[in-house]
Amino acid sequence: MNKPDQPDPSSPETSRKLPGTVIVLGLVSFFNDFASDIVVPLIPILLTTVLAAGPIALGLIEGVADALACFLKLWAGRHSDVMSGRRKKLALAGYTLSNLTRPLLGLAGSWLTVLLLRSVDRIGKGLRSAPRDAMVADATPPQIRGYAFGFHRALDNAGAVAGALAAAAILAWSDLSLSEVILWSAVPGFVAVALLGAGVKEATASQIPSPAAQRVLTPLRWSALSVPMQHYLWVLMVFTFARASETFILLFGHELGIGVVELLLLWAALNLAKAITSTQGGQLADHFGRGALILIGWSALALSFMALSQITTSTGLWIISVFYGLLMGLSEGAERALISDYAAPDERGTAFGWYHLVSGIAAIPAGLLFGVIWHVYSAAAAFMFASLLALLPIVLLRLWAWPLRHSNNNE
Repeated sequence: MNKPDQPDPSSPETSRKLPGTVIVLGLVSFFNDFASDIVVPLIPILLTTVLAAGPIALGLIEGVADALACFLKLWAGRHSDVMSGRRKKLALAGYTLSNLTRPLLGLAGSWLTVLLLRSVDRIGKGLRSAPRDAMVADATPPQIRGYAFGFHRALDNAGAVAGALAAAAILAWSDLSLSEVILWSAVPGFVAVALLGAGVKEATASQIPSPAAQRVLTPLRWSALSVPMQHYLWVLMVFTFARASETFILLFGHELGIGVVELLLLWAALNLAKAITSTQGGQLADHFGRGALILIGWSALALSFMALSQITTSTGLWIISVFYGLLMGLSEGAERALISDYAAPDERGTAFGWYHLVSGIAAIPAGLLFGVIWHVYSAAAAFMFASLLALLPIVLLRLWAWPLRHSNNNE
């Protein structure tokens, strides 16, 4: 008999219907990204127009912020496993910290202050990401996990669309400054925190698989991971060096002479494209396998960055950004679903912690390298370098770390 908190994978209803927990967590991500993407697309503009900083500062800010968060993600995921799957408190703390800190970017007087506040914001992300992803996996039967993670990413990207459109509308139709718009991001951020606090119920003691005192987890070391997961995570780390922050696309648009409102609309279009394909991409990953969808997304990045190295017009930037978003959206659910495939049920938090650690550990050198190439040579050279570098993990994924088709009967 299945545990009350473990959906029966043989049930026709659970094979088609997303659990309520997944839906609420998707809405939480929607409002959190609504708040975040009022702010994030304005950071490169704030740096260049108000704080007199450039691509190197942007690369350092995004790299340091992500790297600080990635180590905390492993701890948070592991801690949620040690607590017998009680993951909500960590996720709630993370969302609260980010949404208290992020609006303060509007008051920043230097790029160093932006670095500090952005880092604290990402520390909040570090606390919440692995426990939240494990909550999605815990609540979802294996055969629709691609669908669940794709749905979650779709709402996440939809929130980014809403945030960018709200920022564009406010700047176009009001007299508020960039800083004042950033301060208003606190409103949807509060909604996200309230939704998580009230809408996601913690498992009762009788529903938890085993008491914390009786749990014996494998040691927290790399060698304890399965060989397929190790291969996949190594390849993911290599890909991270090529996956420059998408905010560089906005900085490139700024250099092409695109105005602030149009840049926000471009950001909204990019994320709308990802939102359109994320859910379908997750469902395709459940049907055809995770590897094929991941390969599509990674190849899209290589092609898009190569195209970005050649364009000189705003029209070209729009076309490539939408193409990039549509194909990248297909792979987002598959990347996370593959981690849940490889992880034991009682170590999902730890597994997602490793995933976020590895995907973030290369963030500082990757962001700095991209920014330095941009500064010393040109934006075209930086995008071409990232495009060529992305070919290596694509080959490694196909020849060395290709995932086997996941069996739905492994739990």
